[in-house]
Amino acid sequence: MPFHNEPKWWRKTMAFLVSQGISLFGSQIVQMAVIWYVTLETSSGIWVTVLTLAAFLPQMIISLLAGVWADRYNRKRMIIAADAMIAATTLLLAVFMMSGNVGEAALPAIILASVVRSLGSGIHAPTVNAMIPQLVPEDGLMRVNGINGSIQSVVQFVSPIAAGALMAVGPIYNILFLDVATAVMGIGILALIKIPKHQPVERTTSTSVWSEMKEGLAFTCNHQFMRRMLATYGAYIFLCVPSGFLTALMIQRTFGSNVIFLTINETAGFAGALIGGLLLGATGGFKNRNKTFFLGVMIYGLASLAVGFTKVFWLFVLLMFFIGMTIPAAQSAVFTLVQEKTDPSMLGRVFSLVNVMFTGFMPLGMAIFGPLADVFRIQTMVIGCAVFIIILGLSIFLSGDFYHAGVAAAEAEGDNSIQ
Repeated sequence: MPFHNEPKWWRKTMAFLVSQGISLFGSQIVQMAVIWYVTLETSSGIWVTVLTLAAFLPQMIISLLAGVWADRYNRKRMIIAADAMIAATTLLLAVFMMSGNVGEAALPAIILASVVRSLGSGIHAPTVNAMIPQLVPEDGLMRVNGINGSIQSVVQFVSPIAAGALMAVGPIYNILFLDVATAVMGIGILALIKIPKHQPVERTTSTSVWSEMKEGLAFTCNHQFMRRMLATYGAYIFLCVPSGFLTALMIQRTFGSNVIFLTINETAGFAGALIGGLLLGATGGFKNRNKTFFLGVMIYGLASLAVGFTKVFWLFVLLMFFIGMTIPAAQSAVFTLVQEKTDPSMLGRVFSLVNVMFTGFMPLGMAIFGPLADVFRIQTMVIGCAVFIIILGLSIFLSGDFYHAGVAAAEAEGDNSIQ
């Protein structure tokens, strides 16, 4: 179903994605600036570790409850409330620091604000992904998820540049005020969008949040395909850590301490992710979403395997570009499969588990592979993880869903259009 035949839902969806992109831009700038600020003020690995835990752990924990709330309540209001909570916390921190509380004296306030912001993000992420099917017909989900991934790639690429420029010309609280402004803009745009209501399954008896959370866990655990896919996604995130987050250290040890090399590497990765997302947005990927997931995982595994053996910088950069291209394919395929195969009344809870996979396995990978990088060659870890990623890809290919999901998708096409 081409987009030009659905102007109403298409315009709404693009407005929604833009609103979230604007909000994300401010949040990413603050995240970068805060990490750099704490690092420069303390030169302490302990403080940076505490800040990292404050940014990830609350998000992972609250996600499980947020999934229940996203299935119970109005998702648009939840997104606005989460953004407003993050903006209010950031505003208070900005006023606190503008009053003269800077340096190490501001660290406890920064950690506390990071915890609250993380809680808001944990509510925001599963709710956004659960709400997309309210706007988008089923055959447009992969394209929209791909475009959303491209927007996020642009934001992640521009944010460090903007954060560095702003920190160079003024105090950090100016960046905090900018985040408040982008949050207000995002909330304002979203408030004007009319979102089709989602209809939770009616219950004959009242149930607690904990009971509904257990229902979501039971649904996922008893759903053979969903259980296998989330386990594969979690393992994939964990195994991507050496080739995705330790490349700066690998470049320094292999090619020398050259800021230009680091910049080129980051640019290549983000450019690849941007192009990969745009390709998905233009083509929609395969009707059988497992094929898109398979290609994303396999190409990532093969490219990262080659990275482990590469000693020529231009080839290293080219491989990182292809690695960047695969990330939207794998992530968008997972999001789309969840949106297509999950009962609408369960979407929030299942997406909360998807969020837990990322916010849990990525820090776990850093906690394990980071210290190991001082003991083993990073290339050795990259090669080992690449082999396991390829095995994961083969497990996707050998699953029965790889062959049958495309038939189901074709049968469902046209049955879920949203006017």
